[in-house]
Amino acid sequence: MPTLANKPLAWFKVNPQVRKQFDEADLRRLGESLRVKQLQPVLCQPDGTIIAGERRYRAAKLVGLPSLEAKIADEQLADDEILLWQLVENMLRDDLKPIEQVEGIEAVLRLNPGWDNKDIAERLRIDPSMVTRLRSVSRCIPAVREALAAGNIGISVVYAISKCETPQEQEHMLAQAVSGASRDAIEQAGRKSRSGKAAAVKVSRLKVPLPGGATVQVSGAGISLDDAIEATSEALKAMKKAREDGLDSRTAQAVFKDKAKKRG
Repeated sequence: MPTLANKPLAWFKVNPQVRKQFDEADLRRLGESLRVKQLQPVLCQPDGTIIAGERRYRAAKLVGLPSLEAKIADEQLADDEILLWQLVENMLRDDLKPIEQVEGIEAVLRLNPGWDNKDIAERLRIDPSMVTRLRSVSRCIPAVREALAAGNIGISVVYAISKCETPQEQEHMLAQAVSGASRDAIEQAGRKSRSGKAAAVKVSRLKVPLPGGATVQVSGAGISLDDAIEATSEALKAMKKAREDGLDSRTAQAVFKDKAKKRG
């Protein structure tokens, strides 16, 4: 079991951690609050290396406190265990930057290549959709990551941009976002771009095999997926109308052919 002990600041050791950015004014405020009462101990390895609580250590050092209360692990933790402790403690705090969350998750996944989004979400006790959004940075051009790191865009915008297939599209969406376009506007522009691409691809026949063994087929002179969806919807309406009129399938087919001839 971890043990609690009051340790002089010289005992603590600092290694690179999930959190990379520290605001001096915030640290000073935290340090002054530590003078009154330390609400949470610093989590440490047995050798004094800080696992979680570097802000408390830096704040105490900044205001000249002589010691801090530490929770000391009973055995040396592995690198991936340390990263998970750090992320669990910091992930839901507003002051942990999105890029720090991204890089923390990426580091954990490098140490655990077999994990998927669900695995890491369970260990961090966050929603899997949040992990999906944070990992979407890996599908973006470097400029998007740089904009996130600089605080020019948020993770929701990154996720919207990640759905764009080409670097050129991502550059265009990023430029809009940096210029002040909202996340909803970026999402809408992305959907329009993807819809335009889908509409440009056309075939003469589209077959859809169904689980029961039947096949639905839409044919014509140049059919996009949107055309097929619209045609199938109209066909469904016509068949439902035929059923309401008491027609069987053979009679309905004859009626449909007759209507097609009249339109022709």
